[in-house]
Amino acid sequence: MFKSLFCFVILAGVSIISEGQGVPAALNAITFSLHDVRLTDGPFKHAQDLNEKWLQEIDPDRLLIGCTTEAGLNPKGTKMMFGDTYRKGVPFSKDPHVIRFKGRFLMYYSVPGYTDQAGVVHGWGVGIAESNDLVNWTRIGEVNTDPEATYEAKGIAAPCALVVKNKVHLFYQTYGNGTKDAICHAWSSDGISFTRNKTNPVFSPDGDWNCGRAIDAEVIPFKGKYYLYYATRDPNFEIQMQGVAVASGRTNFDKQDWTNLSKDFPMLKPELPWERDCIEAASIINKNGELFMFYAGANNNAPQQIGVAKSSDGVNWTRLFDQPFLANGKPGEWNSSESGHPHIYANPKGDDYLFFQGNNDNGKTWFLSNVKISWENGRPAIGE
Repeated sequence: MFKSLFCFVILAGVSIISEGQGVPAALNAITFSLHDVRLTDGPFKHAQDLNEKWLQEIDPDRLLIGCTTEAGLNPKGTKMMFGDTYRKGVPFSKDPHVIRFKGRFLMYYSVPGYTDQAGVVHGWGVGIAESNDLVNWTRIGEVNTDPEATYEAKGIAAPCALVVKNKVHLFYQTYGNGTKDAICHAWSSDGISFTRNKTNPVFSPDGDWNCGRAIDAEVIPFKGKYYLYYATRDPNFEIQMQGVAVASGRTNFDKQDWTNLSKDFPMLKPELPWERDCIEAASIINKNGELFMFYAGANNNAPQQIGVAKSSDGVNWTRLFDQPFLANGKPGEWNSSESGHPHIYANPKGDDYLFFQGNNDNGKTWFLSNVKISWENGRPAIGE
């Protein structure tokens, strides 16, 4: 009906104009199917062909990424794609860390600051999602704030979760305090509601080589001790580097328990061209007594990419590859701006997974994804 009416109006207009002189003309309207219309060679046909070619080149999954993420679906060809839209209305999740706890997977991640409808400003926070398969994730809330934790007033971010004696121990950084940002600790019996450590912040580094700041905590048990890996900057706040601290295996993770092993120099600093001026976000897995560190090289969207180093003592590290182990995506792909801030999940009942953050718009949105990791001749490889 509408197509016929459209044709009627066009023909009527043509008929009136053809009469000229503004004299009303008789309307000799006919109807016909638009399938009978053919656009022959010319500028309009050329424009139509260009539009068709452009539309066919667009990846539909890229266009629908916001819709599929909001619906809890994953784009074709991607094992996992998660973006928390609660705070900003667009997918924005960074710094993933995954554990298995009480029959489900829990993922902790950073969410951005925002101003709510009442005009209250909220700093960065830590979101929580759950999954049964490491692929499909559902947001279940955020780590609770603590009004007495004034050191967190500007926000918290970059979580690391560790299950010890049926409790989740969360290590995270304060946010927005420059050289004063430090590592904090909290614990939970359900993985959702957390009690702060009374000695918070529990760690910031000493030493002339760094600025005193500590972010991006990673805590692992190794050889009867706990190792805390952190990122910090040089005194000029220009170069991001890695350090490590240690505590007894009987620690309560209190401030006085940690000893900085990187007092005189960094554990790892940028050296390869693709690392530029930043190494951060160390995530470590123990494979048969040897440690493998997945780390982020270069700053966000530089692009940030992921490298791998190896150690037998947790302190001295050797890079396994000169090029990124996991690079950013090609132009047009969802992670073309970066593949960064890794978390290696050691799966006791199956494949290991490397979680990471990425985007293709220079940080306007942030998604979390993962890839399977296989092990070949004592080295990691990206699985199918």
